[in-house]
Amino acid sequence: MAIGFLVFISISMYFYPGGNIHDDSQIGYSLTHNFLSDLGAYNAHNGEQNFLSSVFFAFSLGICFFAGLAFFNSVPALFKNEGIDYWIAFFGSLFIFLGMAFFALVGLTPHDLYFDEHVFFALNSFRLLIPATLLYLVLMFKNKEINNYYGYMILFLMASIVAYVMYEIFSGNPMEAESEMIQHATLQKIITLINIVCMIMITFAFESKKNYSALNT
Repeated sequence: MAIGFLVFISISMYFYPGGNIHDDSQIGYSLTHNFLSDLGAYNAHNGEQNFLSSVFFAFSLGICFFAGLAFFNSVPALFKNEGIDYWIAFFGSLFIFLGMAFFALVGLTPHDLYFDEHVFFALNSFRLLIPATLLYLVLMFKNKEINNYYGYMILFLMASIVAYVMYEIFSGNPMEAESEMIQHATLQKIITLINIVCMIMITFAFESKKNYSALNT
């Protein structure tokens, strides 16, 4: 799924016509001057229709929904006979699913058509991952079948998300200054990559739990 996300988002970037919030003459997509949300706009900042880019952007974020659903369907089941751990896994996976569902909705609410809804889903998609990672962190350190390495990985993910959310709250407005736009756009790419890598590692963590359980039944 992670590969699919990267492939679709890369194709979306390739087809983006151009422009950013401060310069409508920019050619194509810039990792430092465009937000990911620009890919899903109905019209690009240069005024051209953004059909192909927005379609592939919606596909890429749609993958997030299915990834969240996979976590919700599979992780709690690994702890079904382990009392409180089951509920920690259940609510952690529920928050993962909701966060990923909000990511998917970002792709279905172009910011130039549904600005308020788009901002709501974009902001809260990351914020929902904070309780998710906290619960998963507790779960991993409680279970001896899961190497502590994975616990430290999700601790890093949680700290990164908290830092990013705090930055969003207290930083300057990217609409008002190009320097702020560059910082916001760049950090958005970094936190997205951190999320992808850490989610992959989390799947390995729970796979080790699954394999351990299978060997001891």
